[in-house]
This record gives sequence, structure tokens and C-alpha cells, in this order.
Amino acid sequence: MYINRNPYIGHDSQLAGAEEYRLIGGKGDGMRLARIWNGKGLDLTISPDRCADIARLLFKGGNLGFFSAGGYAAPQYFDGVGFGFLKNFTAGFLTTCGLNAVGTPGTDDGEELPLHGTISNTPAERFSISETDDAFLVEAKIRDEGIFARKLCMARCIRISKTENRFCIRDRIVNTGDRQEPLEILYHMNMGYPLLAPDSELLIASDSVKARNARAEEGIDRWMTVEEPQEGFEEQCYYHSFSEDGLAAIYSGKLGCGLAIRFDAKQLPYFTQWKMMGVRDYVMGLEPGNCHPDGRAAMRREGALTFLKPGEEREYEVCVEILESKETFDALK
Repeated sequence: MYINRNPYIGHDSQLAGAEEYRLIGGKGDGMRLARIWNGKGLDLTISPDRCADIARLLFKGGNLGFFSAGGYAAPQYFDGVGFGFLKNFTAGFLTTCGLNAVGTPGTDDGEELPLHGTISNTPAERFSISETDDAFLVEAKIRDEGIFARKLCMARCIRISKTENRFCIRDRIVNTGDRQEPLEILYHMNMGYPLLAPDSELLIASDSVKARNARAEEGIDRWMTVEEPQEGFEEQCYYHSFSEDGLAAIYSGKLGCGLAIRFDAKQLPYFTQWKMMGVRDYVMGLEPGNCHPDGRAAMRREGALTFLKPGEEREYEVCVEILESKETFDALK
């Protein structure tokens, strides 16, 4: 148990802290939120009622993530049919996609699958925040289970450092049922204004990049460029491949900071860059996953779909670090 021994402060939260809230009004009415700040500039808002995803990410008061026009939306507004996911897609800094499906809606093995699955609209059954001398630990248990249905249980731990501006998300997913189940997961991390702006620099240290479709192919030579918001912009997606260490980063000279996303490309061998330069839909997704977003049936056809046997588990980890100077960003190159 963490005990404050600092003689200069009355309450721990003068330097760093964690507080839990409930929203009032709008589609987010009643939703639980947990805000954690580490005393060095890092400030996260986590949503226990939405898979313990990260709704907001700030550094020294500056916004880093994308918050969609839909705003906060409680799970009861989720429409799990076709593209209904978009009706309450808050985005935030992190939306977890899966576990039954990622990407394009469709049918696989007789099951109707919606856009990006259902886990991001599943409330945590258990949620807790603990503190040590050097970190906050957020732990959540999210069940993707039902009668006559898949039985996958996810244990999430978010470790937020108090000694450096860094946090890591670690998920352990277990098949608690009696049949083999497909498993898809994608960490839909969304960069937003003012971190994302035309002066922003983007780095994705991949071995190769390819366009998802003909629309993306039109801009393949500008995949790393951040443009002004454009009316009627149609999204472009690029698939990046890494040999071992996954790294993507973005830096804003005007904001004076950026962030880097690190992951094990053997655990999460697919990386999607979602480029959406629309008016008020202005976002860059940097998204490691164990699949691409063309739908579960496509992954099955390619022989690349992950399966969990009864009792089997998988563990995934993604770490985010704040880049506090241009030098730290340039050093990544």
C-alpha cells in the first residue's frame, strides 16, 4: 500500500492522483470515468464502462487524442449490427476492437459480425486503481461471454509511471469455454488535434507499407504527410509490416511534444495506419493488432486467423511514451 511521507503536502493528489467520477447528462449519463495524473504532465481518463479504454490523453494540458463528434456514449447506445458501431464511436485515445471481430462487417463461419466487434462496448465487471511509489496500476476484468456463445475473458492492466511520462497496456485473454474460438484484437489508437496538424511529423518505422485499396493507393506517396482538414475526404488505410520491434511516433512542433507507440510485432504482427483528414473527422489512427481490418472471414481465408483452444490464453502489450522534445523524436529515426 502506498503511503504519503512527503512533509510538504497534505494530500497525495497535490502531486499525482487518481479520481473516479460519473457523467451527468447526454448519451454518457451515468458512465464511470477514472482520471489519473502522474505529476509529470501525463493525464489519462479511463472509461470502465467501455472496456477500460482510454477516453482522453493529455500532456501538460495539451490534448493528444481524438474525441469524435458523438462524444461520450454509454454502452446501451451500442448498435451491434453492420456499421452501427459508428453511432457511438467516441474514439478517444484508445478504442479496443475485437474480440470476436475487427474491421469490415460480414459473416464468418455462420456468425454475423459487426464493425470492430463488441468488446469496446462491454463494461468492466471489476475495476480497481492501486498505487505504488513509482506507478498507478489500473486493473479491469471484461467478460465477452454468453450462453450458447463464445466465452472469452480479458484481464487488462494499465501501468502509468510516476517517474516518467509513460504507460503500458497489458491484456491477457483466456478462453474459458469448452470450444475453440477465433480471437481478433486491434488497439485503435487515435491521434487528434492539436497533436495532429499539418506541421506534425509522423514516423512509422516499418519494413514495408501497402495501400488497403484503390483509394489509399492514390495517396501512397503521401502516407506520412498530415494535411489540412478537407471537405468530403474519404479515408485512406495503409498496412505496415515490422520484423520484430513495432514503433510508430508523432511529434508536433507547435505543441512541443509528441508520443511514441511501441509493441512486439511478433505478438501483434499487423499495423494499420488510418488516415482521415476530414472536416471535424480529423484523425490519424496508429493501430497495432493481431489482424488487419478487412474482416474475420478474410483473415480465415488467408490462414492467418488466431484461435484459442479451451483454457488457452494470449497476452498482448502496447506501451506509449511521451516525447518531450524534438531531439527525442529525431533520435527514434
